Amino acid sequence: MGKNCDIIWYDTLDSTNDEAARQCSSVDNMSVIAARCQTAGRGQRGNRWLSRAGDNLTFSVVMRFGEPPLGHLEASRQFAVSEAAALAVTGFLSLHGIGAMIKWPNDVYVGDRKICGILIEHKIRGAEVSASIVGTGLNLNQTEFSPDIPNPVSMKMLTGESLVPEDALEEFAGIFSSLAEMTCSEEGREHLRSRYLSALYRKDELHSYTDCLTGTGFDGIIRGIGEDARLKMEIPGKGIRYFAFKEIAYRI
Repeated sequence: MGKNCDIIWYDTLDSTNDEAARQCSSVDNMSVIAARCQTAGRGQRGNRWLSRAGDNLTFSVVMRFGEPPLGHLEASRQFAVSEAAALAVTGFLSLHGIGAMIKWPNDVYVGDRKICGILIEHKIRGAEVSASIVGTGLNLNQTEFSPDIPNPVSMKMLTGESLVPEDALEEFAGIFSSLAEMTCSEEGREHLRSRYLSALYRKDELHSYTDCLTGTGFDGIIRGIGEDARLKMEIPGKGIRYFAFKEIAYRI
């Protein structure tokens, strides 16, 4: 992707996901829409993604399935896109000496601090995913954050080094390219799932959570994810429960 498809930089955009959606049918497949400044960046659960202009990476990848270099992807297998995106981030961080984990479904954490958020929006046609917009916000060089952000960290805070955003995105793009193509085959998806589970934050550890449907707290052990990508949680003395997105909150 870094060599064969465009990385299109803008000084300012409302949201790279919104711009990628506007250009989804006109840009080359696997093109990247990147912004040095976002005025209305979006995160998971309807949250705003706040990033200091020029300090970090904020970008979105256009994926059109059934069009080279991507094959077809069943709608029931769409979580493979989340796995590929999150693993691309942990792979990129690893190259810079940072060990990171994936907080289900696709945030990236270093220890108990968030370094990256991912927002994926799918277009479904029949039983297949026709396109996905993979939005990523990675804390690169920012060292001061709003107190409203509970637990942020950046690459510079961890390594002391500043990175050139354009160079960092080129490097990331190459990593994501090979992982993205794995989403379109059974063998590739099995490989992604295995790596994802190996990198899953808090897996096989006892921690505290909140059941968002009842508002009650509980202690549990993440054991993996189900075939439908719900979080598999063992609650001591009560067996296994599965949680869908927005049904569980981590206590950090």
